[in-house]
Amino acid sequence: MISEIPDNAGLAKLSVVFPVLNEEENLPAALASVTWADEVIVVDSGSTDDTVAIATRAGARLVEFKHRLDGPKKKGWSLRNIDFRNEWVLFLDGDERITSPLRDEIDRVLRDPHHDGYYLDRDFFFRGRRLSCYRPDWNMRLFRHSCTSMEDLGLHNLPGTGDNEIHEHFLVDGSTGFLKSPLLHNDYRGIAPWIERQNKYATWEAHLYRQWREQPIHFRLSSMRDPVARNRMLRRVWVRLPCRPVLRFFIWFIGKRAFRDGSNGVIYAFLMGWYELIIGLKLKELEAEDK
Repeated sequence: MISEIPDNAGLAKLSVVFPVLNEEENLPAALASVTWADEVIVVDSGSTDDTVAIATRAGARLVEFKHRLDGPKKKGWSLRNIDFRNEWVLFLDGDERITSPLRDEIDRVLRDPHHDGYYLDRDFFFRGRRLSCYRPDWNMRLFRHSCTSMEDLGLHNLPGTGDNEIHEHFLVDGSTGFLKSPLLHNDYRGIAPWIERQNKYATWEAHLYRQWREQPIHFRLSSMRDPVARNRMLRRVWVRLPCRPVLRFFIWFIGKRAFRDGSNGVIYAFLMGWYELIIGLKLKELEAEDK
C-alpha cells in the first residue's frame, strides 16, 4: 500500500508527466501518489476507456498526442513540445507510483541539486507480488528538461510496436546521480496485458538485435560507470551469444536469484527465457527477409 501523501505545500517545484494509453485501472493510484507535485501532466494518445475522465477529475493538465509512424514517440515528443511550468521534470508510466520516502528524497535533492539528472530504481510487482530479483533497475526519470533529450536508436518507425518508447532512455547532457528510494511499478491489469506488451517489445528488440549485430562492441571502461552505457555495451555482446533463451533463464533464476521469490520468481525467469526465444524467432524472420 502507498502511504498517504500530503499536498504540495512547501515542497520544491516539480512537473510530473504521465504518457498513457488506456490506463483507467492504474492511473488513479498513480495520480494519487503525486498530488504533492506542483504540476501534473497526462499525455494521452487516444484512450478509449476512462483515462481522460480520471485525469480531468484529478485536476491534471491533459495533453493530446497523435503518433505518426515517421515521427517521435510519446515521451520524446512530450519532452520536446510541452511547455513545462518547472525546470525539473519527473516522467512516470501509468503503472508507477511515488512513495512517501521517494517524495521526500526528491524534495531534498531539488532544494539543493548536485546533478542535472537522477536515476530512479524500481520495485517491480509481478502477479501482485514484489520481485526482489528485479532490483536494481535504474532508469533516468528525474531531470532538468532543458538539458535532456530522448535516446534515438533508429527504431521509431517500426509498425506494431506502439506509440510509446520501449527501452529508449532519457539522456542528460550534464552530471547524473542516483536516488536511494525506489518507485513502485505495479500493473493492476493482470498477466494478459503484460504478455501483449512483451510481444510488441520482442518485435522492437529483434530489430535492435539485427542492428547491434552489425555494429562493433566498443569496450570502454568509462562506460561501466553509467548504467545506460554499460547496458548498451553488454547488450552488443549479448546479441552475439548462442542459446540466449536458456542463458536468459539462468541469468534471472541464478544470477539475479529469482529463486528467492519462490514460484513467482521461477515463473518470471521462465517467461524471460520465453521472451528471449520470441525475440530470436522474430530475428530469424528478419534475417530471412534480408537474404
